[in-house]
Amino acid sequence: MRQVASKWKKYEVLNKHSGVSVHLPATIKFTENGLKEMLSRFSFVVAKPIVGAGGLGVVKIESNGKGKYHLHHHTTYRENLSWRTLIREINRIRRGRAYMIQQGIRLSRVNGRNVDYRVKLVKQGKHWRVTAVVARLSRPKLFVTNLSRGGTMMKGGLALRRTFPRYARAKKATMIGVARTCTHLLEKQFPGLQALGYDFGIDRKGDVWLFEVNTRPQ
Repeated sequence: MRQVASKWKKYEVLNKHSGVSVHLPATIKFTENGLKEMLSRFSFVVAKPIVGAGGLGVVKIESNGKGKYHLHHHTTYRENLSWRTLIREINRIRRGRAYMIQQGIRLSRVNGRNVDYRVKLVKQGKHWRVTAVVARLSRPKLFVTNLSRGGTMMKGGLALRRTFPRYARAKKATMIGVARTCTHLLEKQFPGLQALGYDFGIDRKGDVWLFEVNTRPQ
């Protein structure tokens, strides 16, 4: 079973497709100048390892607009950091690893907890089949939803009805449609894939976003 560890390589493939790219948050490789530019464009950003899983090392970064910054890493929340302190903290978390920076998306919520969706496709013979659409709710006070970080699972349809009752079916269809298009693109670029897990989020306006693709989905 083929695996593609680099989130950046997968992002590059998908971002070339006009129908998929509209669902991708703005993403760049981590540099100090790049972080500053992204924070000038978006209310918050998420920095994550290019190779990594389970939400480990993921950092949420916000600017207060007055030259100070807030950093949220796992259960640690630090406020009003100077730019130099912020960079020092991020570099401590990175430990020399390559990172990417992604536009922050304010996710829809269930019971005050962020919710995102995992759409899983598995290749059976010559055909890809959707085997799961599940929602993941973040642990209270955390922003990541990963089950390994204390998130909890909910049926995808139930979470969609709780957040967008009138449009639940349409949102599910959009996620599955995007996932199928991405599967075609990724299989063409990386032959031998057998299973793909797509991590989607829906913002509070109802827009569907694809955060990343896992070639070894749980």
